[in-house]
Amino acid sequence: MACSGEAIAVNASSAELAAIALAPDRFPADGLPEIALAGRSNVGKSSAVNRLCGRKRLARVGATPGRTQAIHFYRIDGRLYLVDLPGYGYAAAPADVRKRWGETVESYFAGRRPLKLVLHLVDARHPPTRDDVALREWLAFRGLPFVVVATKIDRVSGSRRKAHLDAVRKTLDLSPDVPVVLFSAETGEGCGEIWEIIDRICPPVV
Repeated sequence: MACSGEAIAVNASSAELAAIALAPDRFPADGLPEIALAGRSNVGKSSAVNRLCGRKRLARVGATPGRTQAIHFYRIDGRLYLVDLPGYGYAAAPADVRKRWGETVESYFAGRRPLKLVLHLVDARHPPTRDDVALREWLAFRGLPFVVVATKIDRVSGSRRKAHLDAVRKTLDLSPDVPVVLFSAETGEGCGEIWEIIDRICPPVV
């Protein structure tokens, strides 16, 4: 399955912004499976949504980290949602705003039955931060299935990739069964692998 260039991924022939929510009463109620994208501000969640859906402007990519405070639900082919969660760890945001973001995300994770998988995005160029480690621990505590997606891998030279991948696994203390996908929203690398994981959990209707 190709996700490179201008092509639209075959798994996302139809994609639309279906809901923007700050509270559970605004979450979609149709019960479709949900794949959530979580990570630090500016790690590339919106860019990942665009690449996975083969669109350039489906998800708005903000110039200033930490501006997105709501949860965005993107309906894919009427069979699942990609859920873009507010980013964490942006120190310049006021304390009350950071607190509100945390409450919004926790309200989503807590008991959200349609949630099938969390794509935990980390920046491949740097070791995961304390906030990244905290999210990984929180997902494990909640018993939520997750895959780590190392973004911006196009900015890491081939000779350094293994070292960066090892740093991700060590810092997050990942067990061997947790996949780490090397991903680039620029080149499309890793896009097909992510869709293969999603399709195993939410098989396409044939």
